[in-house]
Amino acid sequence: MISSPEPAYDLLIVGAGINGAGLARDAAGRGLKVLLVDQGDIAGATSSTSTKLIHGGLRYLEHYAFGLVRESLTERETLLAIAPHLAHEQRFVIPHTPAQRPRWMIRLGLALYDGLARGSSLKRAQALALRGTPFGQPLRPEFAHGFAYSDLATDDARLTLLNVVSAAQLGAQVMTHTKLVGARREGTTWTAVLQAADGTQRECTARIIANVAGPWTVAVREAIVGHGEGRESLRLVKGSHIVVPRLYAGEQAYLLQNDDGRIAFVIPFEDGFSLIGTTEVPLDAPDAAPQIDAAETDYLCSVVGRFFQAPPAPSQVVWSFAGIRALYDDGQGNASAVSREYRMTVDGGPQEAPLLSIYGGKLTTYRHLAERVLERLRPWLPGLRPAWSAAVHLPGGGLGKRGLPGLLLELARRYPQLPPDLLHALARRHGTLAARVLGAAQTEADLGEHFGAGLYAAEVDYMTDHEWAREADDILWRRSKCGLRVDEAGRARLMSHLARKARAA
Repeated sequence: MISSPEPAYDLLIVGAGINGAGLARDAAGRGLKVLLVDQGDIAGATSSTSTKLIHGGLRYLEHYAFGLVRESLTERETLLAIAPHLAHEQRFVIPHTPAQRPRWMIRLGLALYDGLARGSSLKRAQALALRGTPFGQPLRPEFAHGFAYSDLATDDARLTLLNVVSAAQLGAQVMTHTKLVGARREGTTWTAVLQAADGTQRECTARIIANVAGPWTVAVREAIVGHGEGRESLRLVKGSHIVVPRLYAGEQAYLLQNDDGRIAFVIPFEDGFSLIGTTEVPLDAPDAAPQIDAAETDYLCSVVGRFFQAPPAPSQVVWSFAGIRALYDDGQGNASAVSREYRMTVDGGPQEAPLLSIYGGKLTTYRHLAERVLERLRPWLPGLRPAWSAAVHLPGGGLGKRGLPGLLLELARRYPQLPPDLLHALARRHGTLAARVLGAAQTEADLGEHFGAGLYAAEVDYMTDHEWAREADDILWRRSKCGLRVDEAGRARLMSHLARKARAA
């Protein structure tokens, strides 16, 4: 009898959003042969269009989701430890309105939130008198009382990207702009058909397929195994954000409770801007390029206007983005009440190649989700190594005891002629890898062509060579937020640079 050849991969992961990226990192670190594919860019959809928070989900307490909140708060602390260059404490102010619950009840909820965090390094919640204080300065005078609590702000796209970078360093293969168009099970092995952006196809073999396609999870599963029994479903919700010039001094953010029961955040963003979000618009099907509409912009401006003395106008919006949250459909009628828990299903018996599909999830819990996925797949992965990712920094995250200030001092010592603002931006994006981006450069001229906003050819080339960037938007909006300040002329020069580099490849 001729035995079948060993499959090329142990695990084929479909979807390079945060859940797929985290799974690829964890699996590769346990010695598995991993292939990660995505039909677009890394973090090209939901995982670059969130509110950019690592949080426990304070409002989930209203729905008694204590397990999810506890898991999220534990992960919040873990991510602060392994990615200190990407995550930082963000203080939130909640102005109290008479229409809300009594102040004693909110204080009790915040105490529960802190208690579930179990020894968090972040500041504890507190009650505030707002009038005549910096926290109350941007607010309308009728808001005299409020509360403050802490979560983390992050760069969602770079968090996703650095998980993929880590996976690749551990041996994973990464293929962007590559779509899984079909797969057939042959006993204990899958043969998958992958299609590149130019239409060319190739086949590969894998023991397991992990369907982590976010809004496209249902479609991917049906393309592989059809309409099986017990099919899980998703609730697709478009969430839109706007960015406006900075609305107030100070580094605090605001959580605003609107009369319709929904909340909106106003968060300091990229040194000079305020990020406002989010909306909730139900969708019937995934959209590869969702856009904010005028009604959503008006809604966000009006919510801020209910609380702020000088609210933004739609004409002040300098950037907007929309993404699709793929929520596990637990039958709730209101999208705000739909669980942020995740579910996973496995198609395939003990002697068959499995297809694992993930429904739902959130940015904060991606790392723990990966551990749970691999535990679920253990019957097909004998000898699987133990979990490890909570104790190892993401690339660039090993800042040491001196943290980001210590890294900035070291960069200033090594590159004394480079502007401090440039070094700070590179440190926030790349952490300890900033020195690799800069190389031997000592002056701005050494960094090559300047496209604006502190974005130089040296960093662009690093992003194309080591971070899978291809197009201008990959660089301006996902691997950086330089698009907020790069003008059309700079964008055109960047596109020309990328075209020249592609031709030379």
